[in-house]
Amino acid sequence: MKFKVLVLLPALLLTLGCSYGSKYSGAMMGGGALSVSQLAPNNVIAGSGAFTLTVSGSGFTSNSVVYWNTVPHTTVMLSTNQISTVISDADIANPGMVSVYVRANNQNSNAVTFNVD
Repeated sequence: MKFKVLVLLPALLLTLGCSYGSKYSGAMMGGGALSVSQLAPNNVIAGSGAFTLTVSGSGFTSNSVVYWNTVPHTTVMLSTNQISTVISDADIANPGMVSVYVRANNQNSNAVTFNVD
């Protein structure tokens, strides 16, 4: 009887361990809560032309998307703490404040204000 327990115990632990890990979403794999902490640059002059916006924060994954106001932009993942996108000249044609946030795994990050001067 003791021998059966010793043989079955590792198999049971392996099974439980595999099941436990499968319950976590991709958001957890990205390094924690989805959050934006900094934009680089954080402002531009209206009409100055397209540029690459780098978004720093946490919890980014390969399916993270940068939103410029409410418009999704093609996003490149640099790391779980940094992603980038190209902001077109049309996006900055007029002065104003723009809300920038990231969406990943059906969650939105906090929004950070970008100034178009």
